[in-house]
Amino acid sequence: MLKYAIKRILLMIPTLLAVAVLVFLVLRVVPGDIVELKLTAEGGEVSLEQIEAEKTRLGLNDPLHIQFIKYMSGLPRGDLGISLWTEEPVSEEIFARIGLSFELALLSTFLAVIIAFPLGTLSALFRGTFIDYVIRIITIGGIAVPSFWLGMLLIMLVLSFGKLPPLGTVSLFVDPLTNFNQMIWPAISVGYRYTSVVSRMLRSSILEVLSEDYIRTARAKGLYEKIVIVKHGMRNALLPTITVIGLEFAFLLGGLVVTESVFNLNGIGKLFVDSVVRNDLNLLQGLVLTVATSFVVINLIIDLFYAALDPRIRYQS
Repeated sequence: MLKYAIKRILLMIPTLLAVAVLVFLVLRVVPGDIVELKLTAEGGEVSLEQIEAEKTRLGLNDPLHIQFIKYMSGLPRGDLGISLWTEEPVSEEIFARIGLSFELALLSTFLAVIIAFPLGTLSALFRGTFIDYVIRIITIGGIAVPSFWLGMLLIMLVLSFGKLPPLGTVSLFVDPLTNFNQMIWPAISVGYRYTSVVSRMLRSSILEVLSEDYIRTARAKGLYEKIVIVKHGMRNALLPTITVIGLEFAFLLGGLVVTESVFNLNGIGKLFVDSVVRNDLNLLQGLVLTVATSFVVINLIIDLFYAALDPRIRYQS
């Protein structure tokens, strides 16, 4: 198991290097001038000499290979450069926002898992019955309904009871109850789709596993149906389901732009929007690299779960 884990960790390095190089090169051909936008943000007029002087100060006039060397040399130290707009370290800007997005993604994942597993299992075990049809309608609705639209419906629902949904954020460590009241609504709006995707995947996986020969053999031996389902069926059905859970969680870290805007959450999704609007290349490439790293790390965790659930994977590697 240790050898398998080390091999997977080493594979992360070239992947992240390739992402870093690609992001750097792609963003350098994006049109737009952050210096001109920044200096004229308040309606003032600036000369061409002032713009060029500011570019030189920020290092934007350096040759491309010099900028690339500075960028790549800082990555091993966790130095992502400075924001061209605020001139604060990019790592600090991201660290200040990512905790909120991570908390929302974690709460949404928790809600999705505790709801999706019973729904997916019941839908598979009672295939073709009324229970199955009801669950399938619910899950299809979760995939079809946009999260931000559901979020607006939830806000209207709360308002209909004469209460204003808590907007903004309070730290979990400062006031856990207020934090929960603020985060539960966006978590529900995002978790509905999350639940639907996981539930449908689990249903398909269980149905596929229950049709295998070893399941029929276990039943022929006279094993209790509960043992057949839980021990022999669910364990193998979890493999593709874990993949969906992990990838959806990674997607939520950088894909909550509209949901965060609806609920006025100052997370990493909103930071993405700000960096694009301002054409802040350093901040944008730091954000993309952070999200890419989260995907790679989560894939590593999924691989380790695979190896734990199915020993054949680590033995074949």
